[in-house]
Amino acid sequence: MDLFESAGTDSTGLPSGEHGPLAVRMRPRTIDEVVGQEELLLPGSPLRRLMEPTGSVPSSVFLWGPPGTGKTTFAYLVARAGGRHFEEVSAVSAGVKEIRAVIDAARRRLATGGGETVLFIDEVHRFSRTQQDALLPAVENGWVILIAATTENPAFSVVSPLLSRSLLITLKGLSPENIRLLIERAAADERGLAGAYTLDEEAISNLVRLAGQDGRRALTLLEAAADGARQRGATGIDVKDVARAADGATMRYDRQGDEHYNVISAFIKSLRGSDVDAAMHYLARMLEAGEDPRFIARRLMISAAEDVGMADPSALQTATAAAQAVALVGMPEARIILAEATVHIATAPKSNRAYEAINAAIADVRAGKNGVVPLRLRNDSFRGAKELGYHEGYRYAHDYPDAVAPMEFMPEGLEGTEYYTPSDRGYEANITRRLAWIRSILRRKG
Repeated sequence: MDLFESAGTDSTGLPSGEHGPLAVRMRPRTIDEVVGQEELLLPGSPLRRLMEPTGSVPSSVFLWGPPGTGKTTFAYLVARAGGRHFEEVSAVSAGVKEIRAVIDAARRRLATGGGETVLFIDEVHRFSRTQQDALLPAVENGWVILIAATTENPAFSVVSPLLSRSLLITLKGLSPENIRLLIERAAADERGLAGAYTLDEEAISNLVRLAGQDGRRALTLLEAAADGARQRGATGIDVKDVARAADGATMRYDRQGDEHYNVISAFIKSLRGSDVDAAMHYLARMLEAGEDPRFIARRLMISAAEDVGMADPSALQTATAAAQAVALVGMPEARIILAEATVHIATAPKSNRAYEAINAAIADVRAGKNGVVPLRLRNDSFRGAKELGYHEGYRYAHDYPDAVAPMEFMPEGLEGTEYYTPSDRGYEANITRRLAWIRSILRRKG
């Protein structure tokens, strides 16, 4: 059963809001009922103009934001403001055939004076390229007013031709104050619980906490908690009702989407910032969401090389061993191995000097600083090499004290260039002193 079947629809195809889940019944019917997104709803703002009766609507609008922030509501308000026909398609179940059927009906409606059609596509990031391409003619010709909702960054999931023809509006998660207002309004409103239940402060606080920034989740939990209170014959919702309704807080994490990149980014930055507790939190989030532990292990190896570097070379050994062990052991025990590597990398002294050195060297190579390899360093293992001067003047390091030979190894034009500048942290402090001594010998070239 889809949303319209459960909630009922009016003559334009919009949900009537008379029945269905609490979150559907409490859906705002006017701009003034919207909670949150204050910056986007200022007078004259693009989103507010779309929802005003005389507002102009561009060919395509993308609403990007976390779940439960009002994307579907805004699509309804745009359609309602202009008295437009409303069609909703879910990217989870619809194919090209269904899309074309909606577009054909919209074209007939326009041709017969039936008015414009708002085509709302939920979770548009799940559409394939072929499905998105099927929308282009309708958008370009104005056959439909496309409003697409996504929880993932459109830059990663929407084809460029469609995105370039669109207005992109970014929604933010709801604040705790917004969530509290939604809960209190739903508890009192006739469309909601109509004052049949009271909530103590602890219950409200826990609903706000469990909802996160998701308004729909807040109302879903409230409705479930109210049902629990009803079943035990009570008119007051307490914290135990909320706990039973939640049955463990769920987590938003899409292994193929934007949140995947957000969490792994936070994990790496926490490691780099030496915050072992934050790193452990993000590691737990990834593991609980079903992230591939081998992917996490690969990121740990990169972090050990890039951010710890020569300040503690053993960090890369730990990360590499962890990757091998994870592949052999698997979950759930792999969590212990990943945690050990996380602790090592997060608490180790940090240096990105090796990372910077290779980047600087690559930049020179790409800039064309590719002087010829000196003759004395060239391979002489073929007939005629001696006549060409290959190897002549080469100084064998082991013939010199401490195995450092005074000679120039850089190609022509890069003599004396220094890419690696060690830090004074951890083990690398030892390299700093030794490298200064080595370079003093190399520069003699006597």
